Amino acid sequence: MEAVVRTYSGEGAKELFAVLEKNATEVQILMRSVNGFVGYTLARTDTGGFSVTICLNKAGIEESLRKAKEWVAQNAGHLNVEEPQVLSGKVIG
Repeated sequence: MEAVVRTYSGEGAKELFAVLEKNATEVQILMRSVNGFVGYTLARTDTGGFSVTICLNKAGIEESLRKAKEWVAQNAGHLNVEEPQVLSGKVIG
């Protein structure tokens, strides 16, 4: 399995997480549509927040990154959110 963490901070990050929370059901459905989907969650931080996605393989992670970027552009593009910091790797255990 593979995991990816997208961390949003800086301009528009707190507002983005308000939009994500308001649209949580839609976002969950979108992430569940990713081929090889295993799990997805969001967490708030003092400066914005982060998402964690787990998929069976790297192809699923790449698809989740693409879908997340498209969703943010379509639904929160007006917030001028900075690109997230992205960390990915193999799940241990």
